[in-house]
Amino acid sequence: MDRRTFLQALSVSLLAAPLVAEAQQVKRIGFLRVGPPPQQFTAGFRQGLREQGLTEGQNVVIEWGLAGSEARLPDALAGLMRLNVDVLVASGTSSVLLTRDAARSIPVVFVAAVDPVAMGLVKSIARPGGTVTGITAVAEELNGKRLQLLQQLIPNFSTVAFLVRAGSPATPEHTKHAERAAGTLGVHLQIVAARDHSELEKAVSAARGAGALLVVDDSVFTAQRAKIAELALKNRLPTMYGLREMVQAGGLIAYGPDYGDLYRRAAAYVQKILQGTKPGDLPVEQPTKFELVINLKTAKALGLTIPQSILLRADEVIQ
Repeated sequence: MDRRTFLQALSVSLLAAPLVAEAQQVKRIGFLRVGPPPQQFTAGFRQGLREQGLTEGQNVVIEWGLAGSEARLPDALAGLMRLNVDVLVASGTSSVLLTRDAARSIPVVFVAAVDPVAMGLVKSIARPGGTVTGITAVAEELNGKRLQLLQQLIPNFSTVAFLVRAGSPATPEHTKHAERAAGTLGVHLQIVAARDHSELEKAVSAARGAGALLVVDDSVFTAQRAKIAELALKNRLPTMYGLREMVQAGGLIAYGPDYGDLYRRAAAYVQKILQGTKPGDLPVEQPTKFELVINLKTAKALGLTIPQSILLRADEVIQ
């Protein structure tokens, strides 16, 4: 090989080396959920990635494992695992519990309304251990505050129906917290359950005699938020939710964590794991930002007048 040919070959190899290194740095993030995530969730997550220096399409790729139903979640997870994702984001209770049992070889960051210790996801909040960590949206006092708001909105009601998802391993934990809160406030809790969208009409109709309806935070219900709002209105049930999106879809009132902020914070966990931190060394976090959202159009349809004291506290009022 002559000197000119050698120098040309050397130049090409030196130019190609950074490109190869850059290609090797692209990481795959698997996002597992029942149904499409609300826009607030994905916007918060993408904002968090940018804050961590992760640019979608450049140094990270998001692979979407969105199951049409809870029964299809295992297929969605299997598809993500075949893509050799570097980290899984488990969105919603169903996804979290599945990854606990089926994705032990892949680090998991969860965002869900579960008690991670009670559900066996982590050993402790401070030292999770294992391959799972993340952010929990559950807080024992939340159901108490939601019921207090309902009491201010609808004085003198004695029974509140609690819509839970039949078959979910998280339901006993959610029910325990709700019963404790209702007992403290002197309210009877009526449990109504639906496994999926096909059972929602029957479950909400069973709650018709209650003074109000409280809906558990669950990704399966979030995917059916418009239908639940429609059924609640049909049955004349003032309904309390935990997510802004449920009210934007026609629900009456929501009080709960700012989920966009939770997913933004989840991106920081993803970055740390991609840099080599073990999930078990990252403490589980709880919400720090909460929001109250009210739909005045729905209130009018139900014949309710929202007290000024509640309106002044609201972060968003939908006209």
